[in-house]
Amino acid sequence: MNSKIYITVGHYGSGKTEFSVNFALSLAKTCEKVILVDLDIVNPYFRSNDVRALLEENGICVIAPDYAGTNVDIPALPPEVMRIFNEDNAAIVIDVGGDDDGAIALGRYKQFFDSSNYEMNLVVNTRRPLSGTVEEIVEMKQNIEYASRLNVTSIIADTNLGTETTKEIIEEGYKITKEAAKQMNLPVKYAVSAIEADFCEEINNKLFKIERKLLKI
Repeated sequence: MNSKIYITVGHYGSGKTEFSVNFALSLAKTCEKVILVDLDIVNPYFRSNDVRALLEENGICVIAPDYAGTNVDIPALPPEVMRIFNEDNAAIVIDVGGDDDGAIALGRYKQFFDSSNYEMNLVVNTRRPLSGTVEEIVEMKQNIEYASRLNVTSIIADTNLGTETTKEIIEEGYKITKEAAKQMNLPVKYAVSAIEADFCEEINNKLFKIERKLLKI
């Protein structure tokens, strides 16, 4: 297998699903084959499967639990998930459920991830409960790694308050996230923003601009 797997983990409401959708759409501009896996077996709301039509219009294959998009919350994973470990030349984005509860689903496939080319990105939104300090971010990372039995490889700084996000909120969150990443000896891969602003050079160098595709709140 010579495909690349991008796993997105993080706290509930961190923005990881919005990031996953936008990241898959960006990959579709340059990659011939893109697959997005909705591996959220915890939360039936704000799922990547909710924008399946948009993703498929852009040539992205979506794999999701049978109950995704309904109000039935049953922790069942589709057998199609195994397909990703046999794909050639594909970019595969996996949107995982929140916190360590959601990360448990990853552990089922540990032996396959260990023999694949994967990176696991921890999305951090310092405006969410239990992820607002360096210590809380470090603990979140440890809990997710323990549950998934996989290692976080990089950090995504995604501090936001939805439509109320400001430049100051993003920059304040980036500063905390950067310090946590330093303590964990991990790189900050992206600084996510859905707003136009004149950011500092450091954030501009890592800027990943998104458009909100999920339900506006």
